[in-house]
Amino acid sequence: MVNRYIKYLYITLKLLIILAPEICLGQSQFDTLKNHKSEEKIKKFDDTRENKWSGDFKLVEIPSSVDGYAQRAYFYKTASKSSKPLIVSLHTWSGDYQQVDDLTPMILQKDLNYIHPDFRGSNNTVNACASELAISDIEDSISYAIQNSNVDTTEIYVIGVSGGGYATLASFMKLKHKVKKFAAWAPISDLIAWHRESTVRRNKYRKDILDCTNSGNELNVDLAKRKSPLFMKTPTTRLTSASLSIYAGVYDGFRGSVPITHSINFYNKILKDLSVSDSTKYVSDTEALKLLQHISPSVRLDSIGGRKVYLKREYGNLSLNIFEGNHEMLTEFALNKLLE
Repeated sequence: MVNRYIKYLYITLKLLIILAPEICLGQSQFDTLKNHKSEEKIKKFDDTRENKWSGDFKLVEIPSSVDGYAQRAYFYKTASKSSKPLIVSLHTWSGDYQQVDDLTPMILQKDLNYIHPDFRGSNNTVNACASELAISDIEDSISYAIQNSNVDTTEIYVIGVSGGGYATLASFMKLKHKVKKFAAWAPISDLIAWHRESTVRRNKYRKDILDCTNSGNELNVDLAKRKSPLFMKTPTTRLTSASLSIYAGVYDGFRGSVPITHSINFYNKILKDLSVSDSTKYVSDTEALKLLQHISPSVRLDSIGGRKVYLKREYGNLSLNIFEGNHEMLTEFALNKLLE
């Protein structure tokens, strides 16, 4: 009965967060969030306006191993004679290979191998949006980088934020290449839930989800499930040789477009699929409720990139960090953490 009551409160609060966040936060805090610069019409981490790349990055075409489609990507080859790591940076939901990547100045500074693939472009077509073709394109981009640069194949890293975080989760679930670390920031994990959330918010993502799932006016639930990392089959042995780190800003879903429940639910799903019986490893409904209310932890946790951590969970090579932030990636921290 208690668990059912907590679940009811949790669902009720989620609805309030979507429909009336000023009730949950208090008017003054809501006004602060509302007026925050991240509430600009174009969100920083889904901004496709900037597309001018440094001449250090080469525009390449990579034929698809599945249908021959010429995928474009920006590519950087290390100048080092010794092998270096490969960073596979995945564009955001509305982006494509042209979208400028905040990681690139550090890539040049550290002289790392790097590729920024298109994987069928922005997520508003059936061929994009974690389709088999899109995943295959990411595979092909890794193969291209290995064949055309001096890659340490024991140090391949996949990273993305927002829609790139979504693609990172899907890559974790489906890639065949051996990847050392996956880092998903502010990821979407459930297209069915995100369609519902985007419909309530009346944002552009509702139509994108309908388009990429071959839907009419009603969501094609079957295809939405197949394109959602939350419903994909977990490669349970992958975490013996690779790590998956999930990061979400606690204010996302208020200031941003992807509620933190996408990260929490995916983390819990992996634990369940690994048959983890220790309940303390999971994020409970009660803890999620506190996070949605932005209640700080009673015990001081680590900080990441100078930001307070509200919740941290780890199980082997799987981790979840909910930090003080918005719909964002802490870029410098993110790259340095990959390279540790």
